[in-house]
Amino acid sequence: MVKKLDGKKKYLILDMDGTFYLGNQLLEGSLEFIDKVKKHGKEFLFFTNNSSKNPDDYIKKLESMNCPITRNQLLTSGMVTIHYLKNTFKNPTVYLLGTPALENDFEKNGIVLTEMDPDAVVAGFDTTLTYEKLEKACTLIRNGVPFLATHPDNNCPTEYGPIPDCGAICAFITQSTNVKPKYLGKPYKETLDFITSFLGCTKDELVFVGDRLYTDIAIAVNHGATSALVLTGETTPEDLKHSKVQPDLVLDRLIDLAEYF
Repeated sequence: MVKKLDGKKKYLILDMDGTFYLGNQLLEGSLEFIDKVKKHGKEFLFFTNNSSKNPDDYIKKLESMNCPITRNQLLTSGMVTIHYLKNTFKNPTVYLLGTPALENDFEKNGIVLTEMDPDAVVAGFDTTLTYEKLEKACTLIRNGVPFLATHPDNNCPTEYGPIPDCGAICAFITQSTNVKPKYLGKPYKETLDFITSFLGCTKDELVFVGDRLYTDIAIAVNHGATSALVLTGETTPEDLKHSKVQPDLVLDRLIDLAEYF
C-alpha cells in the first residue's frame, strides 16, 4: 500500500461521475481537492468513460459546479474512440449507437455516420437508444461489420441509483449476435496511450483515481500505473474484498487523497 505519492507522480487522472460528483450533485470536498492539487504543484486531468455527452457538455457541467476548467483538462472515451477509428480506417464510416452529442463529435472530427456498409458499428452510452437502432446494429454485425464500443461500463452511477450503460447495451447485442465488441475507454491500453501522448508524459507520472474497480483502477493495475479507489460511487468495501483488481490506495472520498501528497 502506498504511503505517499512521490514527486514524480505529477498527473491525477480523475474520474468524474461517482468520484468528483454523483449525477448532478457535487461530492463533498471535491473543489477543495482541486485547490490542494494546485497548491502542491501537481496537475489534474478529468477522464470519463461516459460517452453520452461531449467535452463541451462536461465543461459546462463542471463550470455550473464552480469548477471551471480549460479544454485541455478533460478527455472522454468518445475522443479515444474517434482517435482509434481515424488511425484504423481511411476516411472511416460508422453506424453509431450514440446520443446527438456523440454523433456531433464524430461528425466534427470527419467521421461519416451511415447505415449503409459502414467500416464499423460503434456503441456508446446511448440514452436515446431505440429497438430500431439495436436491430440495425445487430444485422450489420451479423453480416461481418466490426463491432466497437466506447467503454465497458455496465452501469452509470446517479444520485438515484445505477442506470444501464454502454456495457449493458453491448450485452444485448452480443446475446443476439454472439459477437463481443472491441472495447475502448478505461481500462484499455488505447486509453492509457492516448492519455500519455496527450500529456507528453510516461505512465509512471500518472495516478488514476476513480470509483470503479474494473475500469478506473484496472487501467492502472493492468498497465503498471498507480491507482486510488474512492468509495463514493459504485465500489463497496465488500466488492473490494472479493476483487482480483486491488488499488494502491483506498479512500473514503476524493479529498482524502490530498493527505498523500
